[in-house]
Amino acid sequence: MLTLEMQRQLLAIARDALEARVHGIRRMAPITRGPAQPGQGAFVTIFCRGELRGCLGRITSDRPLHELIDQLAQEVADSDPRFRAVLPGELPDISLEVSVLTPEREITSVDEIEIGRHGLIIEQGSRRGLLLPQVPTQHEWNRETFVAQTCLKAGLPSYAWRRGARMFVFEAQVFGEEGEGSISG
Repeated sequence: MLTLEMQRQLLAIARDALEARVHGIRRMAPITRGPAQPGQGAFVTIFCRGELRGCLGRITSDRPLHELIDQLAQEVADSDPRFRAVLPGELPDISLEVSVLTPEREITSVDEIEIGRHGLIIEQGSRRGLLLPQVPTQHEWNRETFVAQTCLKAGLPSYAWRRGARMFVFEAQVFGEEGEGSISG
């Protein structure tokens, strides 16, 4: 578990990286105190006035967490293919959320999924889809809908989980900006 201070540092790194990328400013890599923990995965999600504006992440990484968050916050500014690049005028309306992942573990039944606790990965062949733990709660999905939507995210039929697709769960420590100087999560 990340301390409140580490969460604040990671959010500050993410905000600085996002704003620098949007403004086209080159800057030095972030410096932080605390555990480096290479191997941890993370996602950076951005919202504009409460609406999803981008989300990118890595399930695992060989980089220290603060470097991964820096990289993801830069990339989410203009590299999520579902959205156009963030414009400078949007920055005051953008809020950030960071999800730091636990390692994934394979499951054999949808009954093992706890909505609100588990994120989900569906994998079949070269296709892989992931939804974070907060997604089914936000959409009020049950387990089967969550699994079906993760299959669709992987580019698979919604029923692929019934036909040999592998399922993995993970947990995430989720925290974000909530007004000036405060942290939610």
